[in-house]
Amino acid sequence: MRSLPPTVALALVALGGVASAAQGVINAEFGERAGDPVLGAVVNNLGGSVLVLLALLTWPSIRTGLRGLRAARLPWWSYLGGLGGATIVVVATYVVPVLGVAAFTIAQVAGGSLGGLAADRAGLAPVGRLPLTGPRVAGALLGLAAVTLAQLGRPVGELAVGPVLLAVAGGLGVALQSALNGRVAAAVGTGASTAVNFAVSTAGVFTAAAVAGSLLRPPASWPADWYLWTGGLLGVTIVVALLVGVRSVGVLRTGLVLVGGQLGGSLLLDALLPGGAGLRLPVLAGAVLTLLAAVVAGRGGRVRGTRPTVGAGPGTGAVAAGDRPPATDRRH
Repeated sequence: MRSLPPTVALALVALGGVASAAQGVINAEFGERAGDPVLGAVVNNLGGSVLVLLALLTWPSIRTGLRGLRAARLPWWSYLGGLGGATIVVVATYVVPVLGVAAFTIAQVAGGSLGGLAADRAGLAPVGRLPLTGPRVAGALLGLAAVTLAQLGRPVGELAVGPVLLAVAGGLGVALQSALNGRVAAAVGTGASTAVNFAVSTAGVFTAAAVAGSLLRPPASWPADWYLWTGGLLGVTIVVALLVGVRSVGVLRTGLVLVGGQLGGSLLLDALLPGGAGLRLPVLAGAVLTLLAAVVAGRGGRVRGTRPTVGAGPGTGAVAAGDRPPATDRRH
């Protein structure tokens, strides 16, 4: 799969952010009705895995990609991206009630920005090693300021150090998930990489649910509304959007645009859903400022010829199989 033009890729990432906002609302409502917030995450990942399995049975290209994993000779840790998605789901379940949505979101984005800068600098993503330039650091800080602005007026819980650090770790996990999944996709294709992600993330979420005892307690009730069972579909959409973005523009800008899409999606949900908060100017301003942060982070030149090989470690400077460095400077 060749990388898409940056504008197209980032537009798809923004749509993935909207899907992420909707998924958060759905998972929370599902968990509330079921009487256990972890069950929303379990059903979400299980639903996504079922959809990926159906795709695996339908499209031979995905099966071909999975068979090519051994030949790709990727490091074993390249396949652990799904644990990042499982981490943020589990962390949010326990940390949001303590910190509140506002503080949790800010801490998560701080972790994601740091993780994006580090992953791009180390060359974990298929786009190759990207320098730690002034515009990229400024974009990360601007994105954090934008999210802080968007959370104005929301309740803040107890700012305990432990939960804040857990939220930051969750953001780091999402950044690593994007980078590692993109690495696998560069070797065997987007479909196969999505399948690997859901296999790993579902195993992680089920393990966390088993440790928490959520699998032993019967749910209070299974939701009857069909849309509350669409979290898996939205999850697949998010993972694919991240794969497309990381392959074209790297981890940092992908993460910033995803957050912008999340804020825009939250704004739409608040305006359209019954009992929603309506139009909130801080959220609108935060969404616009986050997208501006992605533009700022994209200024500057890319170091050419630094894409990692399919089976090599990060930052080796070799060119990935089937890829050629772009003739023109398109990002970072």
